[in-house]
Amino acid sequence: MSAQVAVSESEPWSIRRVLGWAADDFRRRGNASGRLDAELLLCFALGLDRIQLIVQADRVLEAGELGRYRELIKRRRAGEPIAYLIGQREFFALGLRVDRRVLIPRPDTETLVEVALERTRDRSMYGRALDLCTGSGCVAIAFRSRRPNWRITGVDVAPEAIDVARENALRTGTAWGLRFVAGDLFSALDPGELFELITANPPYVPSAEIASLDADVRDFEPRLALDGGATGLDVETAIVAQAARWLVPGGVLAVEVGYDQAPAVAELFEKAGFVEIAKQRDLGGRERVVSGRSPA
Repeated sequence: MSAQVAVSESEPWSIRRVLGWAADDFRRRGNASGRLDAELLLCFALGLDRIQLIVQADRVLEAGELGRYRELIKRRRAGEPIAYLIGQREFFALGLRVDRRVLIPRPDTETLVEVALERTRDRSMYGRALDLCTGSGCVAIAFRSRRPNWRITGVDVAPEAIDVARENALRTGTAWGLRFVAGDLFSALDPGELFELITANPPYVPSAEIASLDADVRDFEPRLALDGGATGLDVETAIVAQAARWLVPGGVLAVEVGYDQAPAVAELFEKAGFVEIAKQRDLGGRERVVSGRSPA
């Protein structure tokens, strides 16, 4: 099987054979997750799950199936992320639609949801939450799945991201009590709105570091969702400076930060008058979320 799938070779292209070929091809090109990528793409091309790939390992692929798989392999070779190729990413055990309109949800961002849930345990029966820079809606939707009686608003400056978030709310059955609006941070809100919780996963990569990101991030994911300005803290600073006026007394602000930004963001919290400031580590042990309470 070459870049142009050779369907006429004497040995048939079974699921087993094509998977082996694709995994080896990806590995030779430096893809450390070559086998997994090959399986996920073949599952998508054939409409099967990974167990079915094993059960049907000797099934011979038809020419059309090989053609679909070939196109996916070519796009992955060019660096396009798997999540965009298959149009889905799992987050907090929820299957979310993703495409190039939104940032791909990361496992580390689940830490933001966990902090939000933990710091609102005393209000678990009812509350109002605001999720800024909502993107695919992953944080708002994941929180909503665990707090079904809360009213939640997701805001993003990109209208196309809001379209994706709304679709995800519908497909996950969390649309009731959840609204998404396009706008620039707090300017999207009605005057006088108050919340028990504000979350945000804003862009926090310093502008000068964008070029050094992995190609699958730099060349495919929306720059608007990545670029945090000269220091990476432009949007973080704006959020922390304005958040208290939108929070009830004792309300929680929780924001995701870059791997080395937690001390600087915690200082922003202090200057803005927040109390009970905490830094939470992600799955890799890095301080990933800074949170605090507005003064009572």
